[in-house]
Amino acid sequence: MSFRLQPAAPARPNRCQLFGPGSNTKLFPKMAASDADVINLDLEDSVSPSDKDSARANIIAAINTIDWNTKYLSVRINSLDTPYWYRDVVDLLEQAGDRIDQIMIPKVGSAADVYAVDALITAIETAKGRAKPVSLEVIIESAAGIANVLEIAGSSPRLQAMSLGAADFAASMGMQTTGIGGTQENYYMQHGDTRHFSDPWHWAQTAIVAACRTHGILPVDGPFGDFSDDAGFRAQARRSATLGMVGKWAIHPKQIALANEVFTPSVEAVAEAREILAAMADAKARGEGATVYKGRLVDIASIKQAEVIVAQSELIAG
Repeated sequence: MSFRLQPAAPARPNRCQLFGPGSNTKLFPKMAASDADVINLDLEDSVSPSDKDSARANIIAAINTIDWNTKYLSVRINSLDTPYWYRDVVDLLEQAGDRIDQIMIPKVGSAADVYAVDALITAIETAKGRAKPVSLEVIIESAAGIANVLEIAGSSPRLQAMSLGAADFAASMGMQTTGIGGTQENYYMQHGDTRHFSDPWHWAQTAIVAACRTHGILPVDGPFGDFSDDAGFRAQARRSATLGMVGKWAIHPKQIALANEVFTPSVEAVAEAREILAAMADAKARGEGATVYKGRLVDIASIKQAEVIVAQSELIAG
């Protein structure tokens, strides 16, 4: 390993990020009472241009009046190519209290995009004497974003998370699909009479995970558009978790339980991880650097893998 140690990501649960439009105030109390770890109140794609101002006012009122309990409370502002984003940031930080935890920046294409928002936030926090610094999450949704993903991941000390926005990403890449996440009908390999469907998002997810882990931020999988397909959501979430992502968006309340299920290590997985740690502790006591566990070799690297699972379990339980 490099002598520059990989920094740890923020120690907070992020299994499910539940989205709701700022124009639909009836959803806010339900979101606050949900089992999602993170709440994303949205000012961007789910809000029409004519409703931007009222949605912003709705969210500010909700931040100030609703009991969000222990939810990590995030607001997705409008993208930097619109005339709305600066007013989103200014009004949120000048009019909403310290309960807001995070601002989500959509369609980030370079570190300069993050710098612009960071600079505005810093100026407002200083001017208003805000006690709690606001964190940032960015969404990778373009060819530029994925090309610059490592630079973006290291762009600001405020940055805590990064998500993949599949729909806009697909459009930017010129992908021939209208699906949001999941396997795609024409993305397959043929072997004889059998089709094997691959994952067109895999390489982008892997790039995001590597960039995030390099810079100590949380990698998050984005939306799964077909909320009637529980099996498809679960399969995508499991692939994401296996790759190292910590959670997934929910665009419908029914997806919350699915995300929490997948991104919470199972009782069996935690028990096996603890057994591996115990087996390696016994090996160490014998002066050995490796041992056999259930017929397979485990060594020092296995300790690190097992510790990840145990740490995730303890973080969620705590």
